[in-house]
Amino acid sequence: MAASDTPLWEQRFRAPRHTLPAWAKSSPERCVFVSDRSGNAQVYCWDRTAGTLRQVTDRASGAQHCAIEASGEAVWWFADTDGDERGQWMRQPFGGGPDEPAVRDLEPYWPAGLALGLRGHNLLGHTTEHGTDVSLVLPGGTARRLYRHEEPAYAVDLSRDLALAVIAHSERGDLWEPGIRVLTTDGVAVADLDGEAVGFSPVPGDNRLLVLQPHEDRWEPALYDPRTGERVRLDLGLPGEVSVEWAQDAASLLVVHDHQARSEAFSYDLAARELTRLKTPDGTIEHARTRPGGDVWFSWSDSAHPPVFLALDSDPRFPAASRAPQTALAADVWVDGPGGRVHALLSLPRTGTKPHPAVFLLHGGPDEHDQDAFDPEAAAWTDEGFAVVRVNYRGSTGYGRAWTEALRRRVGHTELEDITAVRQWAVDQGIIDPARLVLAGWSWGGYLTLLGLGTRPDDWTVGLAGAPVADCAAAHHQAMDDIKALDRSLFGGTPEEVPEVYRDASPVTYADAVRAPIFISAGVNDARCPIDQARAYAEQLRARGLPVEFHAMDAGHSVTAVEERVTVFRRQLDFTRTHLDAVGRLS
Repeated sequence: MAASDTPLWEQRFRAPRHTLPAWAKSSPERCVFVSDRSGNAQVYCWDRTAGTLRQVTDRASGAQHCAIEASGEAVWWFADTDGDERGQWMRQPFGGGPDEPAVRDLEPYWPAGLALGLRGHNLLGHTTEHGTDVSLVLPGGTARRLYRHEEPAYAVDLSRDLALAVIAHSERGDLWEPGIRVLTTDGVAVADLDGEAVGFSPVPGDNRLLVLQPHEDRWEPALYDPRTGERVRLDLGLPGEVSVEWAQDAASLLVVHDHQARSEAFSYDLAARELTRLKTPDGTIEHARTRPGGDVWFSWSDSAHPPVFLALDSDPRFPAASRAPQTALAADVWVDGPGGRVHALLSLPRTGTKPHPAVFLLHGGPDEHDQDAFDPEAAAWTDEGFAVVRVNYRGSTGYGRAWTEALRRRVGHTELEDITAVRQWAVDQGIIDPARLVLAGWSWGGYLTLLGLGTRPDDWTVGLAGAPVADCAAAHHQAMDDIKALDRSLFGGTPEEVPEVYRDASPVTYADAVRAPIFISAGVNDARCPIDQARAYAEQLRARGLPVEFHAMDAGHSVTAVEERVTVFRRQLDFTRTHLDAVGRLS
């Protein structure tokens, strides 16, 4: 099929995507990133001096994680088994050559952070069913354990002089209350702090640690000196969420501020304690990094324009790839909900008249948020004549800590209260047709889709659930250890300790009330939302005679193959049209 004959939605799905390149600390012209430009997510080396691009991996299940050694001599990439997220880090020379295990003598593990330091010293987090180890990896690939705990932990950074390591941990048993531990590289604890660790100063001889700590209804950065114990809180006063990182001279910080579905970037002068807004376009900054010399690289998009890789003060000379067709900007909607004002993004089709058929597209996480960013799926639905509504329900980030943490009041049901409020508003305004409504989402959004179809069966006409949890207890027992820890934090214990909480939150509890046809996609190697419990739920609905289509994907939790993403959406679209047509509701 010629490109001109390919539907716009498919062109958007097929347009290559890539992560923001990372570079070698001592050789910043050597970079590495992940892209699906080959048709599947793979790791690439980019030599800016030579102007060359080389594909590092060629895996049927794709590759999602990579890093580059400080020297620039080799690339690390994570090799799992068919997308199950368990495996080992591999090492390949930057110029090409055989792969070898980057760390010797470790059983297969789930990755738990990686920091590639100077002089061949690296910090590695690795998790098994027995807990998490954080190890110092020495030149030659031998590992020396610095930390071990049964609760999840994460390797964050090594100081430039290789004297100190910093890790994130959840020893309190609650992933929502993280801790920070500073260790010597001999494994001796130096300090414990609350919050989230960002990293050590990039300047040799300066071992200050940048952290984020809770303050009122937001997170604020602070500087901690492990030598003196001095801690300096930096009050940015920005509502919502901030991510911070050091400038390469350690004289300032790069601050990306996410609030109410949009981003802005600042430089924060540490001596003057002043914020200066950087000249970035309105929309969403997906990721940003400071370069040696002071430049900033960042990925940007808005709901109309596909992602681009930009530099603040230069041309990054990134190898060109085809870009997705544009679409229309989303509009902001604010609705009074039971827990406060709810923010949603509304995208309307270019054809048709109100009230429109609509898709409520629910984000995953749960601690993420829908942004004014390019979304091929949202654009595809508007191409096909549907309005798209994306709700930043309680549990979403970008609206303050209290909003994010409110979902634990009653997991699943709290989020659905906000979605219901936005649904009712859009119906009352005559924007959407209550007889032609699709509830859809992936991961946590897929879970909420199934829960919403069972607890509010009169509200929805069709359901589309990707990688969902249908039975919270069964999924808990089958999932990887980090997900089990997240469950314990959200629900207040294990299924054996609080069975009624898991039962209340589980879509399977309400399966007998479901009336809408459902399309379910699940990865056969998904370690986060295991396929067996989703399949059992589908069979239970089929036994009642409900129209259910179950699509088992040769993938893990994330679908890395472009062709599979196209297939899933095409089947979702056909399924939706079939069942709306069947009741005379599409025309």
